[in-house]
Amino acid sequence: MKDSEIEPFFATLKAANPEPNTELEYTNVFELLAAVLLSAQATDVGVNKATRRLFAVANTPAKMLALGVPALTEYIKTIGLYRNKARNLVETCRILVEQHGGEVPRTREALEALPGVGRKTANVVLNVAFGEPTMAVDTHVFRVSNRTGLAPGKDALEVERGLLERVPAEYLVDAHHWLILHGRYVCLARKPLCPQCAVARYCDSRELFTSAH
Repeated sequence: MKDSEIEPFFATLKAANPEPNTELEYTNVFELLAAVLLSAQATDVGVNKATRRLFAVANTPAKMLALGVPALTEYIKTIGLYRNKARNLVETCRILVEQHGGEVPRTREALEALPGVGRKTANVVLNVAFGEPTMAVDTHVFRVSNRTGLAPGKDALEVERGLLERVPAEYLVDAHHWLILHGRYVCLARKPLCPQCAVARYCDSRELFTSAH
């Protein structure tokens, strides 16, 4: 993707969805953190189904800690890797209560020090909860960035750095949402919907996929 195509690429995505947001359901910063932690290798739909019940009884670190691993496991057992996630989430709650006064910290270092919270999860929380221009690279963002030529990279960190460098400042806060949604609903992994794609004209792979249709 040429430098001159990046602005219209994002302008087009913005026009179609002016205020994009995560599809995870949450009502406070802790719920967001918990939902993102639970969403690794799981669908947002599946996570929302479990957290609707879970957050009704435990929507703060103290309440989640009181719930404990066995009870938490029962709430989230429909989610992939649920045993490991239950342990990580309860331990995260312990750290939040003991070291952060029950609040979710606002720095990357403190977030990444929490069990089960990696760079991607920290980026989502910093972006969605605190409005920081971070770039959370999941499988959708990785695929779209490489396929379109927007920010090619061999791994998530390389793609993240490329996006931070190339995405115009005015689109940075919402960019990862547009890319996730585009990857989830249009730029599909196996069969991208190129004929329905509003930004196909800017895509490096347009001829490759258009000729296949």
